Amino acid sequence: MPRSLTAAATHHPAPEDSISRYHARRRRHYWLLAAMVIVTIGAVIADISIGPGNYPLQDIITAVIHPSEAPRILAVVIWEIRLPVALMAIVVGTSLAVAGAEMQTILNNPLADPFNLGITQAASFGAALAIVLGFAVIPGFGPLLTTINAFVLAMFSSLIIWSISRLRGVSIQTMVLMGIALMFFFNSLQGILQYIASAEALQQLIFWTLGSLSRSSWPKVGLAALALVITLPFFFSAGWRLTALRLGDLHAKALGVNVGRLRLTVLMCSSLLAATAVAFVGAVPFVGLVAPHIARLLVGEDQRIFLPMSALTGALLMSLTSILSKTLIPGVLLPIGIITALIGLPFFISLILKSRKELW
Repeated sequence: MPRSLTAAATHHPAPEDSISRYHARRRRHYWLLAAMVIVTIGAVIADISIGPGNYPLQDIITAVIHPSEAPRILAVVIWEIRLPVALMAIVVGTSLAVAGAEMQTILNNPLADPFNLGITQAASFGAALAIVLGFAVIPGFGPLLTTINAFVLAMFSSLIIWSISRLRGVSIQTMVLMGIALMFFFNSLQGILQYIASAEALQQLIFWTLGSLSRSSWPKVGLAALALVITLPFFFSAGWRLTALRLGDLHAKALGVNVGRLRLTVLMCSSLLAATAVAFVGAVPFVGLVAPHIARLLVGEDQRIFLPMSALTGALLMSLTSILSKTLIPGVLLPIGIITALIGLPFFISLILKSRKELW
């Protein structure tokens, strides 16, 4: 064989080798997904097990599987308090991670997430309107006033970002900058309400904005899960289009993707997830930022694997946050927003340092 052909054969592996490597990589990704599922289930069991009372693990498992056979008090504690909190952590973590993953995809920005785009701050301002002024954005919801206000204002902020994107000449970077501007704007409005609030209202507002799973209940878990049921089928069906979008708008359009419509739909679905999560548990920073990057490091950009890995990573992070909130200081239930901020801030700084060439 001529030397040139020998060199070509050496440097260009046969198609069979490429296919075998692809299948090996796929198997590794599926094993990682399976491992993440197992670890997340373990975290949920630990979350249910930890709390006042120090009940034996066997009794807790019995109360979960066969509540009628467990002591009445234990069954009430598990089913009315601990299970809703543990499941809400899973649902909220999944929602924020999926929302962050898809926002990073459509905006092609590693720093995009519901918190950095002003959606979380808008929800916090909506809650402040209810807590401090008793003002209802949509009248007639009574006990759900704070939740509805937070949800409506969060969706409103996403509509502002989308409306700006429709203007001629507006780039993706402009959308991100607009989200950051909205973040500071709603923070300022909330600061005004905090300044004029009574001591009692201020305490309630601070408690809400720091994030808490203690207000979880079965109806709230169901509504938050409903948002996932509505949005996840679309995200999975649009997987190949979202993967194509990561190659750039021109490549995606060449493959037949309606980029404008896809970006709008994904932004609305992501905002729905973020707004629902924040409306029920308060402001939870950095989960939507950190979880997708961990998933991307593990499995890459292919949405068929990246999306479920992001969801599982976010669920695991929130479940571990719930555990830490109960165990870091014995006898004290820490706000989950403080813990996620402490975890996410070093990661956020590393992202800024890593992306400084692209940002400037």
